[in-house]
Amino acid sequence: MSQQSLKDLEYELELKNAEIDELNMELENKKEEINKLKLYSTRLKYQNKNLEDKLDTKIDYDKARIKELDDLSQKIKEKESIIEDKQDQVKYLRSLIDDYKNQLNANTENLDAQLKRISKTYEDLLKQKDLIIEKQEEQIANLMKSNDEIVKSNKTNIISLKLQNEKYQEIIEKLTKTN
Repeated sequence: MSQQSLKDLEYELELKNAEIDELNMELENKKEEINKLKLYSTRLKYQNKNLEDKLDTKIDYDKARIKELDDLSQKIKEKESIIEDKQDQVKYLRSLIDDYKNQLNANTENLDAQLKRISKTYEDLLKQKDLIIEKQEEQIANLMKSNDEIVKSNKTNIISLKLQNEKYQEIIEKLTKTN
């Protein structure tokens, strides 16, 4: 081999090495991209899992709401049945009320006469009550007057006792000083 062909081969080898280095760099870049895509994929899987969990929760909530609505619907049907029964009872009670009204009309005339007698008696009782109240007011006034006199008397007695106490204190002090 000639010197020229050896140089050409070395040159080609350098080119190939450069290409290999370039391909290695590209490979590193691709590896980085793959790692980034793996991370992105992992994040998407995590987000997908979260969304699935949220969806499952929402589905469970919706199922519970549907069951609750079914229960409410059943209760409404029961209440409607009860209402129908109550309406029948009301009709029956209305017929009873009509019967009672007729009896009341018959009794009303009798009660009116009794009410007139009671009213007269009540008026007499009111007059008696007024007399009793007047007497009680007089007694209260007399008791208050008596109470005022007792209070005045007690004040006078207290003042007198205080004066006597002071005199006795003076006498005691004199006696204790002389001894």
